[in-house]
Amino acid sequence: MPEPIEVRKVPIKHVSDASGLAELIERGVIEADRVLAVIGKTEGNGGVNDYTRIIADRAFREVLTQLGTRSPADVREVPIVWSGGTDGVISPHATIFATLPREVAERTDEPRLTVGFAMSEQLYPEDIGRVAMVSKVADAVGQAMERAGITDPGDVHYVQTKTPLLTIHTIRDAKARGKTVWTEETHQSMDLSNGCTALGVAVALGEIDMPGDEDVMHRRDLFSAVASCSSGVELDRAQIVVVGNARGVGGRYRIGHSVMRDALDQDGVWEAIKDAGLELPDRAHWSDLDGRLVNVFLKCEASQDGTVHGRRNAMLDDSDVHWHRQIKACVGGVAAAVTGDPAVFVSVSAAHQGPEGGGPVAAIVDLGSEEPTGYRPPAR
Repeated sequence: MPEPIEVRKVPIKHVSDASGLAELIERGVIEADRVLAVIGKTEGNGGVNDYTRIIADRAFREVLTQLGTRSPADVREVPIVWSGGTDGVISPHATIFATLPREVAERTDEPRLTVGFAMSEQLYPEDIGRVAMVSKVADAVGQAMERAGITDPGDVHYVQTKTPLLTIHTIRDAKARGKTVWTEETHQSMDLSNGCTALGVAVALGEIDMPGDEDVMHRRDLFSAVASCSSGVELDRAQIVVVGNARGVGGRYRIGHSVMRDALDQDGVWEAIKDAGLELPDRAHWSDLDGRLVNVFLKCEASQDGTVHGRRNAMLDDSDVHWHRQIKACVGGVAAAVTGDPAVFVSVSAAHQGPEGGGPVAAIVDLGSEEPTGYRPPAR
């Protein structure tokens, strides 16, 4: 049985700041060697050349190395998933997952948070956007579920991934070996990598059957309701973090999920919070959360028909500001209005992640008997 999980959200005060992680370790809230995964938002442009992800990655790994006993090589294996771009009101932050010794965690037979991680086989540039990638991701999701102690796919509520995208260098590498790539547009390959990875998650969890190469980015009715996929230049394998619930684990946290049907679907966010186990009034307000919400994790996508709630928008036609940034700012505002906290994890490029024009939502709540660990906005 996996050990109980402690999960905390910390602010990132500047691009290379990891003081929130260091403070948790120094206060004894978590141990550096027990950190399982970090999922966070950095303040770069969110594109192919967003190096704030690399800077943040280095800062957090340096803290884990300096304040723990793991070797730098072992620390490099810890999944740290950064989503670049804090457009609008989204605030840079990191959510840290660590195990706790069983004897110090709250005991309960109720379902509680569990986390498993895995790394896929190497993903070659010619795999990206094709069934080879779907299959490698699906295998890794299965490994992560096993490590989390989850046997029923229905107990998985959030799968965060990080996968490689295509760069000029990797495209040249594939061609030099006589291979072809799905696209030579590096920015488009971000959407492609995310979407193909989501299909791998969906296959692993039995949400869909194995698709064909022709389905990738075209069959938008094929999707995962729990996948949150990100991509970047930092790695050549898929990092997989599976988050779900299991009985007998113990601890104070629980996760739930739902989907946003479109960019303005506040109900989808509230449904995820309620699915995690919080009892809320019918017309809840962020003040009703009272520090019980640790974080929400959302994916978003501009609807391909160019409308929201039947009204036309110009995101997909805008040549000045890419739609990635516009939809992220929009959904970030919606999520922050629900939670009362601008430090929400909102990631763009949601192909095959949730319904068309919407996206998955996961919520982690604190059900413990002690003072809640979530955020309370300052009094007005």
